[in-house]
Amino acid sequence: MSSIENENDQMSLGAKVAPERKHKIWAVGGGKGGVGKSLVTANLSICLALMGYKVVAIDLDLGGANLHTCLGVPIPEKTLSDYLTKKVRSLQEITTPTATENLFLISGAQDDVGIANMKHMQKAKLLSQLDTLDADYVIMDLGAGTGLNTLDFFISADQGILTALPEPTSIENTYRFIKSIYHRKIKNAEELLELGPTIDQALNAKISQNSTPADLVTKIIGTNPQMGHRLKMELNKLVPKLIVNQIRTQSDIDIGFSMQIICKKYFGINLDYIGYLEYDATVWQSVKRRKPLLMEFPHSALVNNFDQIIHNLLRVT
Repeated sequence: MSSIENENDQMSLGAKVAPERKHKIWAVGGGKGGVGKSLVTANLSICLALMGYKVVAIDLDLGGANLHTCLGVPIPEKTLSDYLTKKVRSLQEITTPTATENLFLISGAQDDVGIANMKHMQKAKLLSQLDTLDADYVIMDLGAGTGLNTLDFFISADQGILTALPEPTSIENTYRFIKSIYHRKIKNAEELLELGPTIDQALNAKISQNSTPADLVTKIIGTNPQMGHRLKMELNKLVPKLIVNQIRTQSDIDIGFSMQIICKKYFGINLDYIGYLEYDATVWQSVKRRKPLLMEFPHSALVNNFDQIIHNLLRVT
């Protein structure tokens, strides 16, 4: 995606979404590819569907869509490409049933690399269209990385869920993703609060320096309490959820708790560690068979893991 964005893209896209949603929207993201975002999206969707909720899973990994494989669905004839290129007028027209009752799929773009670089107006329109879907829950499977499209979809959701592996590179990329959504959240409020120069100075700070993003809010409150508290209220809305995937040991599990502490200290935000997924070879077997994990291996340890995670998510929804 071009680094040069329409300045209107700095506006909060969340504000373009209807304030009263008839359903909940969850976004599943991560700092890098291969951490299990599609696995998490597919099986959270299945869990909700089995509980009787009507669910639409939407693959927003534009240009690299594979959610259909995790759900055991062939590549649908109509995908997001058809909506974004105006071949169809609504998202409901590209909604495909799956083998799981109550669960439907909107597949990502398969045939147009340019679609991955979605324009601002396309993004805004897509976000507004999510509210027209006939569902109790809409779950978005986001692409890897920290592109503005990915960040805006994550921030716009009712719940933003991060998936990480207990590996140094994945942990570092997860922190980078959190830092990016934190900065994006601040940028969205920048014009309203007229804090441009102060914010820009703070955002250029390195993580190794004594100054942290959390210090920015404290500084602004000290100089302008009203604006500072408004900014703090906006940032307090940012409570990403964390799932650690492929854990093998207790130390792997504890990584999530350590990340909670670091995020609170550095960013001043609450990272909600909602659960972990045990390493299980059945994951790869289910992918090879093109069958949903929870349906193909109902006795896998991951069933209990997902059950705990989904109940934690429903508790905070």
